[in-house]
Amino acid sequence: MTTVSFATLDGATSGTASVPTGSSSSPDGALRTHLQSSFGWKVDDIVLDMYAPGQYVILFDTVSMRFIRDTCSVAEATTEADKKMVQTELHEYIIRNHIQELDLNDIYSHYNISTISEHAFHNCESLTTVAIPGSVTEISRGAFYSCESLTTVVISDSVTAIGYSAFQFCDSLTTIAIPDSVTAICAYAFTGCKSLTTVVIPDNVTAIGGNAFAGCTSLTAVAIPDSVTAIGTNAFAFCRSLTTVAIPDSVTAIGYSAFRECTSLTTIAIPDSVAAIGGNAFQFCDSLTTIAIPDSVTAIGTYAFTGCKSLTTVVIPDNVTAIGDNAFAGCTSLTAVAIPDSVTAIGTNAFYDCRSLTTVAIPDSVTAIGDYAFAFCSSLTTVVIPDGVTAIGGGAFYNCASLVGNGKC
Repeated sequence: MTTVSFATLDGATSGTASVPTGSSSSPDGALRTHLQSSFGWKVDDIVLDMYAPGQYVILFDTVSMRFIRDTCSVAEATTEADKKMVQTELHEYIIRNHIQELDLNDIYSHYNISTISEHAFHNCESLTTVAIPGSVTEISRGAFYSCESLTTVVISDSVTAIGYSAFQFCDSLTTIAIPDSVTAICAYAFTGCKSLTTVVIPDNVTAIGGNAFAGCTSLTAVAIPDSVTAIGTNAFAFCRSLTTVAIPDSVTAIGYSAFRECTSLTTIAIPDSVAAIGGNAFQFCDSLTTIAIPDSVTAIGTYAFTGCKSLTTVVIPDNVTAIGDNAFAGCTSLTAVAIPDSVTAIGTNAFYDCRSLTTVAIPDSVTAIGDYAFAFCSSLTTVVIPDGVTAIGGGAFYNCASLVGNGKC
């Protein structure tokens, strides 16, 4: 063994190390291994220059440097077309060389790139880690689409928008820190990121795009800030590990299928600011036991709570005028429902197969009961139909076997 000294070119890091000697040993290789274990530097990036016996200066030859020097055909990116060409060639370089870790700082700085272009790194299946530089302001459509091995992404504070499908189907992505600079999370941004467990949405985001987190099946918690006014269509659909969601007072609309098939969701607090619950919004939320619908809600969409088989009670607020088709169909544990005087129509299949429902008081305001509205409510014993009802749909009380005086209606 012999002791060698080393120092980086700028003198910021220096030291000594014991390395083997002899024809069968490689002191350079041993020193690289020492530097990797001591400082976390990648062995392939380390270049050693022995300027005197046992004395080394450390240089670096990173993936970024090799791409700029040996691969990229663009010498200077003076146009947007040049910058797009750089990213196209970088995409090919990553796939060809099975690059796993990528720090974009040197490349983007060298070519003055501020936007990660559309599909820039799509299907780069070897990529595990990406560092996005501070010069980047936008991550464009499909930028990291289907980067299946990507586990870590560091997004800089300069980014303001995460584009459509930017990280869609990044199956291995476990965490994502979205910086406060981001104001828009576009549709499908993180769809199908099935290893993602937690998400904190920053305070400047005003809308969560359609399907933004749909199919994130490992997502257990999400923090929605007060800045958000709308939760888009399918935004959290099929997030089957999500147990609770706090919707802030700023939200006015819950989109179509927003929480559809969130099968672990047990509680949800809907604020007074919400005026409409979209169709299929909580469909097949199997574990949802209670739901407090605020007085601000005027419309409960079709299929809004269909198949919420653990839901036991529902109080419909006074401003609702219509209960949508299939709104509570298949809520097999529902024992009681309070329908207010504001409701004028009960939709088709509205309470279909609510087999635990024992009694329903239909208010005087109702004029129409839709087809199969209470069909297969097998525990229903009493229904009071007011004088104002002018239309009772076909099979409205079909197979209500316990309904006194009716048998199978």
